[in-house]
Amino acid sequence: MKGLYCKLSESTAEEVKFVIQETELPSVPGSHFVKVQVKACALSPLDTALLKDLKLQQDLVPVGREIAGVVLEVGPKVTFFRPDDEVVGILPLDAGVSGLCDVVLIHEHHVVHKTEKVSWVEAAGTIRDGLRSYTALHALSHVTAGNTVLVLDGASPFGIITIQLAHYHGAKVLSTALSIEDNQRLEQLRPTVARVISVWDQKSALVDICMEETGGLGVDIVVDTGVRLYGADEESASKKLLPHKHDIITLLAVGGHWVTSGEGLQLDPPDSRGLYLKGATVSFLNDEVWNASASCQGKYLHILKDVVEKLSNKTFRPLLEDPVPLYEATVSMEMVQRRRVRKRQVIQL
Repeated sequence: MKGLYCKLSESTAEEVKFVIQETELPSVPGSHFVKVQVKACALSPLDTALLKDLKLQQDLVPVGREIAGVVLEVGPKVTFFRPDDEVVGILPLDAGVSGLCDVVLIHEHHVVHKTEKVSWVEAAGTIRDGLRSYTALHALSHVTAGNTVLVLDGASPFGIITIQLAHYHGAKVLSTALSIEDNQRLEQLRPTVARVISVWDQKSALVDICMEETGGLGVDIVVDTGVRLYGADEESASKKLLPHKHDIITLLAVGGHWVTSGEGLQLDPPDSRGLYLKGATVSFLNDEVWNASASCQGKYLHILKDVVEKLSNKTFRPLLEDPVPLYEATVSMEMVQRRRVRKRQVIQL
């Protein structure tokens, strides 16, 4: 059985190579494990730094963790699933097998039932973005009706789902677009985004527009995909369209919540003073923490179930690229890892 794996460079963790490798599974699932025949798998960038911090580095790191498929066999103590059930879930960080294998073993507490209304590709391609959106808007910022939410890079797969979840809760949504295509995609969303801010042409002042849209009160919740710590001239090309951290602090409302994906965020004393004066909070978006404590397992499964339900009733309408076959997985993963494509590549098996 073949799967996709990442081979880390001996000199630096930043240099990676993706290879198709033969692998074997135990013939009988463990007590609480289910054997799943994979129908679709989504590819997301591999966080090699996180694996190093958690001491989970291996010679070959499994790639492709968001899966959807059919249960073939269940362990003797499994209570939630039976053979032929359709399921979707996320393999844990320490999983020893790639999600692109024909068959995988996964603990029953990492998968939920998939409804017939949701396709394999939709389920696998949305489950992780849905989890991240719930983490950002529910667990970290407690969104409520009437809030104003700014979603940066709203045309990304994660951004689209975050916008739709914010709309579901009655929030007013603003979003930034990084290109003309992103601008058109966001303007076609229903319900509509209150304001699409075009940052690709360098003419839109993010702070001024946000203040204008909120009557000078500021934005209640900001969900970013990273920020600039320095001037645009000092940052890499990939970060030049990101907002500066000072802009985010300036446009936050009193009591506002800033949810950031920037693991290297550096706040200087003036930045901290600005947040203090507003009584604002900064939270770091790391959806891997749900599996760090057994006490979070119930909430984690509830979120996964709710993501599937919202896919089923069309509250979530993801924008996914056409799936690619398994033999293109290596090239697709290299493009995803190097950020040459922002869209998640979904593999149809």
